[in-house]
Amino acid sequence: MKHLFKRGHVNHPTLLLLHGTGGNEHDLLPIGDMIDDKASVLSVRGNVNENGMPRFFRRLAEGVFDEEDLIKRTKELADFIDETSKEYGFERKNVVAVGYSNGANIAGSLLFHNQNVLKGACLFHPMVPRRGVDLPDLSKTPVFIGAGRHDPICSPEETDELAQILEQAGAAVEMNWEDHGHQLLSHAEVKRAAAWYERHFLRI
Repeated sequence: MKHLFKRGHVNHPTLLLLHGTGGNEHDLLPIGDMIDDKASVLSVRGNVNENGMPRFFRRLAEGVFDEEDLIKRTKELADFIDETSKEYGFERKNVVAVGYSNGANIAGSLLFHNQNVLKGACLFHPMVPRRGVDLPDLSKTPVFIGAGRHDPICSPEETDELAQILEQAGAAVEMNWEDHGHQLLSHAEVKRAAAWYERHFLRI
């Protein structure tokens, strides 16, 4: 998978940055710096092309995921993290995902399908990746969800549903609501994510 890697401080996690539809591996670098400018960074470009726009998995329509492809691409990404941890020498058990929109959805799918694949996840404007599946034990996995009260793509009801599913699997979910839509525009949203990250991953 196309990606970039930036080595950071050995005692900090590696941030797995996952862009939204039409983005690339450079999009979330400023967000990553705001969350932890001392972390190593693995920023990945989605392998799926939708009308010239990179994505992490196919969809059948807006808000309708191709579940077969989602499962395939989720495994592909999990395997890629395994491979790059060996290539670059970062600690595999200390990876925190930071995803926006489509990137948040593939990060959520990693949590839905694999135990211990992530130490934690910061999901900006995610949807429920799949329904009717048994999740692994997420009791040691903190999750931050940033959402917009006026998001036309991901309704507040869907956000609440995702939080409930993750909590039922044991995840410690922190919600943050902002008065805007689907765009990741709020510095307040990222600052709250950074505060959440510091509490869970930097205060040892």
